[in-house]
Amino acid sequence: MMTHRVAAVDCGTNSLRLLVADVDLGRARLTDVARRMEIVRLGQGVDQNGRLAPDALDRTIGVLCDYADVIASSAARAVRMVATSATRDASNSAEFTYRVKEVLGIAPEVLTGAEEAMLSFTGATAELAARRDGGPFLVVDIGGGSTEFVLGAAAIAGVPAGPADHAGRAISVNIGCVRMTERHLHGDPPDSRQVADAIADIDAALGVVSDAVPVRQARTLIGLAGSVTTVAGIAMGLPAYDPGRIHHARVSAADVHEVTQTLLAQTRVVRAAIGVMHPGRVDVIGGGALVLDRIMKRFGFGEVLVSEHDILDGIAWSLARDGCE
Repeated sequence: MMTHRVAAVDCGTNSLRLLVADVDLGRARLTDVARRMEIVRLGQGVDQNGRLAPDALDRTIGVLCDYADVIASSAARAVRMVATSATRDASNSAEFTYRVKEVLGIAPEVLTGAEEAMLSFTGATAELAARRDGGPFLVVDIGGGSTEFVLGAAAIAGVPAGPADHAGRAISVNIGCVRMTERHLHGDPPDSRQVADAIADIDAALGVVSDAVPVRQARTLIGLAGSVTTVAGIAMGLPAYDPGRIHHARVSAADVHEVTQTLLAQTRVVRAAIGVMHPGRVDVIGGGALVLDRIMKRFGFGEVLVSEHDILDGIAWSLARDGCE
């Protein structure tokens, strides 16, 4: 009676992802039924234009139609869709909301940066609670448009600490992989001036993070999302993307830096041939890797614990928990 089948959809700046899962609150266990990811680049041009592009909307809704079929056939008892950085920033987000509701029957929740951060933290740390070590954790979710930072103890059975426990411990800043690429990394490969400009942008944002969150209290850095997992797969020398091997791998700061420098020096053609590289990440992976590299350098982390569990899992936990209330 404690198991709930739920469906979570996360629409970010770069990707649209689906998780159908069976959540057992009694055992604090989340079991995948289906996990899907497609690069739709909803945030294409939002940083410059402030609007969701028509072709980006069409790509996203097309994939969402496929996800709706998966959800319908799964017998999920509850569905929740969230939208993040690109939708927050777009002046025509109402059009996106209307089209999503036509497909899913529910409107997407446009999360604040703080809400996005807390769901990511819950998804990344729920399974770490039983270990009783490694905390406090700094969870860093490097998305397409923004990066979220949350400091805290592991969530227990998908239930994060109360708002008072996280006051001043979560922040979202606009340094995602797509945003950094569109703003600065235009060359193929980018030249040294472009990289320097990106570093200056990232470092300025990390200064804001440092002022808002006591990041140096963290014992463990947990990295989430495709930029982090791709860097990990490259550092591990994997011939193809393998989430089972990447999940909870530990990657040193030296390896992150080496992979980042290599990616920034490569052409798109060379990056596309990397075995773990998703085609939709080829043009933005350098920006995402650079964000991770600068975080580790700025805050003195010697390694990053890589997690395949993130905001999607946090949404699933929230649905199961709400179903018991």
